Amino acid sequence: MPAGQEVGPLEAGPLALADFGSFYAGGRQARISGRPVREIAFTKTASLSYDPNGLYHVEQAYVQFFIPAERRHPLPLVLLHGGGMTGAMWEQTPDGRRGWLQHFVRQGHAVYVVDNVERGRAGWTPFEEVWPDAPIVRNAEESWSLFRLGRAEDYARRRAFDGQRFPLAAFDDFIRHAVPRWLGNNDAALAGLCAALERIGPCLVLAHSHGGEVAYRALQARPDLVRGVIGIEPSGFSQEVDPAAVADKPFLFVYGDYLDATPLWAKLDAAGQAYADRLAAQGGHVTRWRLADMGIRGNSHLPMMDDNSDDIATRIGAWIRATA
Repeated sequence: MPAGQEVGPLEAGPLALADFGSFYAGGRQARISGRPVREIAFTKTASLSYDPNGLYHVEQAYVQFFIPAERRHPLPLVLLHGGGMTGAMWEQTPDGRRGWLQHFVRQGHAVYVVDNVERGRAGWTPFEEVWPDAPIVRNAEESWSLFRLGRAEDYARRRAFDGQRFPLAAFDDFIRHAVPRWLGNNDAALAGLCAALERIGPCLVLAHSHGGEVAYRALQARPDLVRGVIGIEPSGFSQEVDPAAVADKPFLFVYGDYLDATPLWAKLDAAGQAYADRLAAQGGHVTRWRLADMGIRGNSHLPMMDDNSDDIATRIGAWIRATA
């Protein structure tokens, strides 16, 4: 479709599914010992002696899947969240519009939404014997600038970048998405995603931000399962690029606007270009969209939540049909 031309949302109406469900994948067992027993109360009438010592299952991924009644693409689409977020980011926009989950199911894709290790319904562990680092949670001020809604100094006034497409009136609803993240769990996240992919089978992975690193590492670890990657402003990449893992596979990189707003985003934009070049040099079929250069201005780090989210998802769907 011509650059800058927007497309309308998908038709309204019931969402017809052949199946939906969920499963857990991967993880490991961890035994906790040496902790004191203490008295706890579940309610005013239910109390007991709680012994935290014992066997736990940790570092699993949770996957929810939606199979449309009419599948139009043979490869499932796996949606992988970014850092400090969960699969809920794909369900609905902060201002109540349909999210990319619904959009891609309506396009005819079998969609698998991952809550990876430590996030959402995958669960987390409070024991430092398992994860020694303390978690972090993203605050509102950091979210405002890091996700390129506006400059850090303009947060208090909620003055956004000119032309900003994120639904600013719903910003407080958006920051409710934030959950704890443990910075030392990248290897566990890779293992969790790979375990999920073993259940799903060959697929395309659409990953946001930090999820990009996990997806590109999974491409290298399980090239038989990852048949292509759609990186939505990926912030990390695999160190290695094995030609056997990338040759003849499709890769799409999608970047929004305001990439020169901070040194961090200028650096990440350049890193994404360098990684895309490495994939192409090893035989990958690489497409890179800088939306602003295509005449689509105003997108933040969260195009799946911006007011033109349907337009972007429709373009991605067209790219999949043409190249994947």
